[in-house]
Amino acid sequence: MRYIDHGDGGEAGVLTLAEMPAPQPATGQVLVRVAHAGVNRPDVQQRKGVYPPPADASPVLGLEVAGHIEALGEGVDGWRVGDPVCALTPGGGYAEYCVTPAAHCLPVPRGLSLAEAAALPETCFTVWSNVFDRGRLQAGETLLVHGGSSGIGTTAIQMARALGAASIVTVGGADKARACLALGARAAIDYREQDFVEEVKRLTDGRGVDVILDMVGGDYTPRNLRCLAVGGRLVQIAFLRGRSAELDLGLLMTRRLHVTGSTLRPQSHEAKAAIARSLRERVWPEIEAGAIRPIVHARFPLERAAEAHRLMESSGHIGKIVLDVRGGDA
Repeated sequence: MRYIDHGDGGEAGVLTLAEMPAPQPATGQVLVRVAHAGVNRPDVQQRKGVYPPPADASPVLGLEVAGHIEALGEGVDGWRVGDPVCALTPGGGYAEYCVTPAAHCLPVPRGLSLAEAAALPETCFTVWSNVFDRGRLQAGETLLVHGGSSGIGTTAIQMARALGAASIVTVGGADKARACLALGARAAIDYREQDFVEEVKRLTDGRGVDVILDMVGGDYTPRNLRCLAVGGRLVQIAFLRGRSAELDLGLLMTRRLHVTGSTLRPQSHEAKAAIARSLRERVWPEIEAGAIRPIVHARFPLERAAEAHRLMESSGHIGKIVLDVRGGDA
């Protein structure tokens, strides 16, 4: 099969098309004939050598795919060869074939192409597990999302709205602000021009927000705490501006705040399977009803994966970037 090799890692130019034997599904796994693969920031980090895959995962990049089931491992129930699926993978998505646990697969929602479906798993798993499981966002509450125009951000805006919550986002530029508002964000704060702490206070009449989904970390952390309402929850999923921060424990205590966070890839098979079940029950009906849709900014042929990574690193995209592994909507 063809796949993208990142060699010893480095800048985007190290990504090259190569060939290797196709994997075979083990017990509880399926083999997916990949049509499209989503591109995510952890792929960039892995390529750079700062986000190594788990020991039992494929070393090939790629954490989400869409395609058709090619083969079933022993003990797999509920899927048949030929079924169209999208799936969270432990790695291996930038290839013509990929193995993943059957319990981490989801049906392609009615009305979506395979290319659109490939943009769902990583962001939907991440947003559901962090905003709704860990952050406990409820209908009637308000969510603040940093990086509102990212794949995670555009998913969080729509998921919050569909489930009865409001969202405020931070973005870098007017075009991204307009895109987020069009998706249903209550307000978009341009962090280049505005102080997001003061804007959040103004927009909430001084109350603050109930949940914050943050990918920035560093000096954003103490500012985030000042944005939270009493009993608010800060959920950390990345730290683009640094993994260390200073916390005002007095503020934490007097306002009864919660600080939590997670990474998706190292979680157990069972934990990811539980997220998949929640998505199928709570989110997939909203996608099929049109309340949530993947925002695909750009698609690249598999052999142009380096260009896809450069776009990801530029932050010039709105929504998701997808690789066409087999061309078109195969």
